[in-house]
Order: sequence, then structure tokens, then C-alpha cells
Amino acid sequence: MVRNELYITVPSFFRCPISMDIMRSPVSLCTGITYDRSSIQHWLESGHDTCPATMQILPSKDFIPNHTLHRLIHLWIRSGDCSSPASRSTLMTSSSVIMSPRQVGSMIHEIETDGRDCAVLLSKIVEFVRYSDENRRFVANFDGFELKIVGVLSKTSAAINVLEMAISILNLIMEEDGAKERIHRLIIASNPNCLSSILSILENGSLNSKIESARLLESLAGAVEAKRVIAETQGLLSVLLNLLCFENDDLRDAVLSCLIATSATRSLKTQLVQFGLVHVLSKTLQEPTISISITEKSLKLLALLSTTAEGRLAISEEPKCAVAVVEKLAIKGSKAATEDGLVVLWSMCCLFQNVKVQDEVVKNNGVTKILVVMQRDCDGHVRRMCRDLVKILKLGYKDGLGRYETQTTHIMPC
Repeated sequence: MVRNELYITVPSFFRCPISMDIMRSPVSLCTGITYDRSSIQHWLESGHDTCPATMQILPSKDFIPNHTLHRLIHLWIRSGDCSSPASRSTLMTSSSVIMSPRQVGSMIHEIETDGRDCAVLLSKIVEFVRYSDENRRFVANFDGFELKIVGVLSKTSAAINVLEMAISILNLIMEEDGAKERIHRLIIASNPNCLSSILSILENGSLNSKIESARLLESLAGAVEAKRVIAETQGLLSVLLNLLCFENDDLRDAVLSCLIATSATRSLKTQLVQFGLVHVLSKTLQEPTISISITEKSLKLLALLSTTAEGRLAISEEPKCAVAVVEKLAIKGSKAATEDGLVVLWSMCCLFQNVKVQDEVVKNNGVTKILVVMQRDCDGHVRRMCRDLVKILKLGYKDGLGRYETQTTHIMPC
């Protein structure tokens, strides 16, 4: 009787100052105050520019994970007697993490695509699968689990938060043995409902759920049939392109990866060109603080688009596109960016001999960059592209190359 009335006093610094619940993912603002990630994200995405605890104006809205506090919270949870109902109920947000497999199995059976308690059950399952690899393996191997979650995602009338949680769960278990193939088959079979729900999240969901949706689409695009389904989903490609204009590198990175995985067929590349992807990539490459990852993926997409007539025409007609590519040649620490940049220039200047692009390359010191790349320990195909580019640019623009050679005689084209 006494044990049923016991309760646990939660240390105050384990609680989020906003929700007052135990922090699941503690992160610290530049003010030094720590919050639960979901709470502070909701605060900032609601338009606030202050620290909730101090009300100071935030010079930066970035936050960093508080790994030390995260470990302390989990050590505290594990050190207590979490086996009793009383203990579990007092751990609040951590209660779903310490549920027994039997309890989780019972919740999975209760999931209904249109049930009133679906959101509550899904939120508990999200926390359970986030907690450990063992938990993810358990739910991924639970008979019919993926079918239940894809069933939720295919319910286009479901609330946006329910769809977001379904996406989170699918992403979390995707890498478990055999789960990816099963999820792919179920989503493709539900066409077009699941893709419509993903589109809805990309348009109206939270920032994190948009990133997770793009990652799920990237995974799906590995299947040939899925590429067709993605291409046929009205409005999906245009929404993805619009997301590239967001000032969030994590989102742009996820979308670029998704588009690369999707762009395997000529028809999809043509659609992307028609939607204005070359213009978006050109502007992205001209950003002064662009990350290496986004640079690499932007150039990879340009290289893919340059294999189509529509893509080459768009590249030649886009002001400063060739200049932006030249600027990214020989970028430090990125062999991929250099190679894909050369593919774009080689395709435009050598294979299809676009005079307009040739002129832009020479005018913007492109020959210098190409010769520098040749001096590096590069692969044979890269060296061959450099050699071809130097030859064709030298033939058409001897003066431009001559000016360079008189200043750097130690670099000679092969």
C-alpha cells in the first residue's frame, strides 16, 4: 500500500522552463538557458525572438544540444525504481520510454487510423522508439506495425500532428532489418494517399517534420516504381523546389538529397528544369556562406540536369550560373564538388560546345581553376575532363589562356 503512494521529486533543473516536464532533448540557447527542444522550437517558430526565461532579445536563434544534462536525466531515470506504476506515472514525459514491451504491443494494437486517441498513442510510441536501438528493433519486428503506421499516414483526413508523428516513426525504424523494403512496398501500394499526406506536411508541417518528410521521400526514391509515383503526385516537385528557398540549411540539405535521389529519369529531370531548378541552384551557389554539403549537392544536381537538352539550355541562359560553377572548382575539402563542377563545364563547353558558357568560363578565370585542379592528385577521368576543357578553351580563347601561362609557368596543360 505504501509503495503505491510513493512519488518521485524531479530535480528542478531537469524540467523544461516552458512545459515544466522532464526534458527529453535538452538544448541551450545563447543566453545559457536550457529548454526541451520541442518546446523552444515551438516558441521560436511562433515568431518570438526572446529567451522565454529571461525575455532577452536573442542575437541568434541557434541552439546546441546539452549532452551533459541529457546524460544526467537518463542516469537519474535509470537509477530510480521505474518498474512500479507509481514511478512510471511520476516520470511524466519519460513514462513512454520505460514502458514494457507488452505495454507497447498493447498500444500498437489499439492504433486506429481515425480513432480519437491515435495522437496520444503515437506520441508515446515516438518517444519509445527514439529512446534506444533496442526499442526500435522491437517495434520494427512487431507483426503488422509498419502496416498500422502507413495506414495512419495514408489517412489524408488525419490531423497534421498525427501525420507528422507517423513520419517520425517511419524514419526512426527505417534502418532496422527489412523495415525499409516493407515500408516502401506499403507506401507505394497506398498511392496516392501517403504521398498526398507527405505533400501536406511539406506545405503545412513544422520545420522538423518537413526535413523528415524529405528524408522519407529520398529513401523511397531508391525504388524505380516510387520515382514514378513521386513524379505523378501533383504539386510535390514544385513544393520541394519552394523549400530550397527557406533559410534553413538542414531543410535545404534534406531537399537537395531528395531531389538527387529522385532525378534518375529523363522525364523527372525535365520536370525539374521546367519548374526552375537551375535558377534556384544558381542562386544557391552564389551565396557567400554556403556550406560544403549544400555546394556539393547543388553541383551534383546541376551535373544531372546537364545531361538533358532542357537542362543545358537553362544553364546557358541562366545569368552567372557558369560563373558560380567556376567559383566552386578546386574548393577545399570537397572532391565531389570539384568533380561535379567539372562535369557541368565539360558537358556545356566540350560535349555540346556552348559558346556562351565557354566565354563565361574564360572571362571568369575558369582556365586558371581548371589548371589548378589538374595539378592535384585527381582521378584519370577528372584529368581527362580538365585536359579537354583546356584544349577547347585554348583553341577559342588563346589570349585568355596566354595571360595565365605567362604568370604561372610551373603549371602546364597536358
